[in-house]
Amino acid sequence: MTTNDLTFAMFESAIGACGIVWHERGIVAVQLPMSDEAKTRTRIHQRYGAIPEAPPPARVQAAIDGMIELLEGKPNDLTDVVLDLDDVPEFHRGVYEIARTIPPGKTMTYGDIAKRLGGVELSRDVGQALGRNPCPIVVPCHRVLAAGGKPGGFSANGGVATKLKMLAIEGAIVNHTPSLFD
Repeated sequence: MTTNDLTFAMFESAIGACGIVWHERGIVAVQLPMSDEAKTRTRIHQRYGAIPEAPPPARVQAAIDGMIELLEGKPNDLTDVVLDLDDVPEFHRGVYEIARTIPPGKTMTYGDIAKRLGGVELSRDVGQALGRNPCPIVVPCHRVLAAGGKPGGFSANGGVATKLKMLAIEGAIVNHTPSLFD
């Protein structure tokens, strides 16, 4: 994939202005909101270069509509969204494939995913893969929790607060006791 093949669009959601990057084989990235729309757009350009912004084709607009619905509390699982993760390491693709099976309003732990990939000792690797998730929302990394139902980390702007907001919109229950480290 070359950046010459990529295009992006911005869209408003219940959590702020998001971006989506695609090419003819599918969606390659979703950018969660930064502190404002201009910073979200800048982040896309930092990651993908001077790619053009354009109105999305129908299949990309359908993905955007699905993400907007999900972030409004409608249980859209987004499994029909076509992603192109060819440039993503194989282990990460396995993590993302499992994460995409978690329905809205439900959660799994890093350990649950690690066990399905070969052993609980892979939990840290699962967390690292999710921290590099190029397509948050579509690959619902926010639905993956630490042991004991604790929220764990979240690399998006706003950190764990954004993760908890997304889970609350979906109606998921999370054990969260604020600590000095939140």
